[in-house]
Parts: sequence; structure tokens; C-alpha cells
Amino acid sequence: MEGQDHGQPRYYLIWFVLLVLTLAEVGYAFMDLPKIWLATGLIIMALWKALLVALYYMHLRYEPRRLWVLAASPLPLAVILVLAVITEF
Repeated sequence: MEGQDHGQPRYYLIWFVLLVLTLAEVGYAFMDLPKIWLATGLIIMALWKALLVALYYMHLRYEPRRLWVLAASPLPLAVILVLAVITEF
């Protein structure tokens, strides 16, 4: 896979998707929902945005798998920390 030529990412399309997700987060934050649903929805949208940024702006989509493992290694700790915060409600 290394050395293969890939097309240019569509930065403006990714930026627009990130903008839409951010506006959706703001709108979702003002909805009258139980806190657990509110937190869960916001976390899912934030994870989706983080994935898009990592894939396209950090160029992980075109990197070898060993770099993916290095970038993904802190994710279990992040999940544990988020779950610990959610249980505080």
C-alpha cells in the first residue's frame, strides 16, 4: 500500500460536513432530552468529527496500518474516561 498514489482529499467537502455536524451539535445541545441521551448523542457526533479530522486532515487514511495502531492506542483509555464522566450524572 505504501507508495501508491491517491487522489486529493476533498477538503472543502470534509470542512462542510464538519460544519454541519457542529451546527447539529449546537442544536442538539438545546433540545430538552434526558442528560444521558444528550451526552450520548453529543459524544457520538464528537467522535464522528474526530474521525473525519484524523482521516483527512491528519492524513491517516493514506498511512500504513502500523501508524493507525499508534494513533488508535489511546482510544480505550478515552472510552473509559468518558464512561466514568457519564456515570457522574
